[in-house]
Amino acid sequence: MTIDTPAMAALVDPDTGVRPQASTTLPSHAALMDITARPEQVFVRGEGSWLWDDRGRRYLDFVQGWAVNTLGHAPACIRDALAQQSGLLLTPSPAYYNAPAIALADMLCRHSVFDQVFFTNSGAEANEGAIKLARKWGQLHKGGAHEIITFGNAFHGRSLATMSASGKPGWDHMFAPQVSGFPKARLNDLASVQALIGANSVAIMLEPVQGESGVHAATPAFLQGLRELCDAHGLLLIFDEVQTGIGRLGRLFAYQHFGVAPDIMTLAKGLGGGVPIGALLARQSACVFAHGDQGGTFNGNPLMCAVGLAVMQTVLAEGFLDQVRATGDYLGKRLEALSAQYGLGEVRGVGLLRALELGQPMAAAVVAHAREDLVLGAAGDNTGLLLNAPRPSVLRFMPALNVTTAEVDGMMDGLAASLDAVGVSKV
Repeated sequence: MTIDTPAMAALVDPDTGVRPQASTTLPSHAALMDITARPEQVFVRGEGSWLWDDRGRRYLDFVQGWAVNTLGHAPACIRDALAQQSGLLLTPSPAYYNAPAIALADMLCRHSVFDQVFFTNSGAEANEGAIKLARKWGQLHKGGAHEIITFGNAFHGRSLATMSASGKPGWDHMFAPQVSGFPKARLNDLASVQALIGANSVAIMLEPVQGESGVHAATPAFLQGLRELCDAHGLLLIFDEVQTGIGRLGRLFAYQHFGVAPDIMTLAKGLGGGVPIGALLARQSACVFAHGDQGGTFNGNPLMCAVGLAVMQTVLAEGFLDQVRATGDYLGKRLEALSAQYGLGEVRGVGLLRALELGQPMAAAVVAHAREDLVLGAAGDNTGLLLNAPRPSVLRFMPALNVTTAEVDGMMDGLAASLDAVGVSKV
């Protein structure tokens, strides 16, 4: 890998993304801690649904940072918000108020059922805050009850507590001992939840749509049943909307799609549209933190909150969410037609969070071909496709919310070509 100086970085060609070669080299990516298998590409520029690497190859991106880039890569509204706010105030300390944080909190509350917001730097931190808030509520109102019922195959983050709350296979012994107090129920099985409710229960926490497990949605009847159980037993209902919030399902929040309102909700990913920000939202009755219970050096800093405001204003603009629903329906129908054409499995999801069951463990091969060997476009240009495989036999699709139907068509053409290349035959 070539090693760039700041001066060389400024010389990257804005049209091709290609940079000049440096004379000093090190083993590829040697300075980065090896925590996941990454492909060799180094991405240097993005625009909308497209990414460019340092070799000049471009990619149609249907991963978008795992549903992070609400408005695609490098949208003008985020660029402008960062530029304007960075010239005013970066962070005054979370011990003081700042105008963007107040404005963003007010906007989130005005467009939801919640009364107060605590800003964080990530989804894991927002979920950690939700766990702490529920346990504090249990201390005050439930005689010290602290158990939070969560679900198998759930994903809530990578802190020790949120890993313990998650139900991802293999995580029950990683970094042992786990944080206790997270009995696991089964999604869409109300009896499995009811069986776990006891004297120590304080809350039920879940993703309305489990993204990491392969896009498995809770049913409206199940969520309504959870609301009724919480009301009957005096429990808090917590929705982890880190992946489903900010328009991903075609409504501003997933709970609005399902018609069931939680007591606590967490956000991240799409709220920042590409910059690190999360949020913990709660109804007044659940806002029980005392001074000193919660905090964080960078939480609610004006730079990130200014971006969150720009994202929210765009998503709430007239017609935007209507278009997300329409494009999501189009993507779903195209995937269903492809599945039938190739004899594949179930198409799942809502809005612009979709999954395709391949029926056999070949998702990684499809992803690799689409990224490395695919040539998209009638002209045979140097264009690849970025897809995600959350499970060995599942592909997940998380495009920008402003993706076009023409880009959906391009992705479908590329996916079909990659299926052909890995040996999947049409029926």
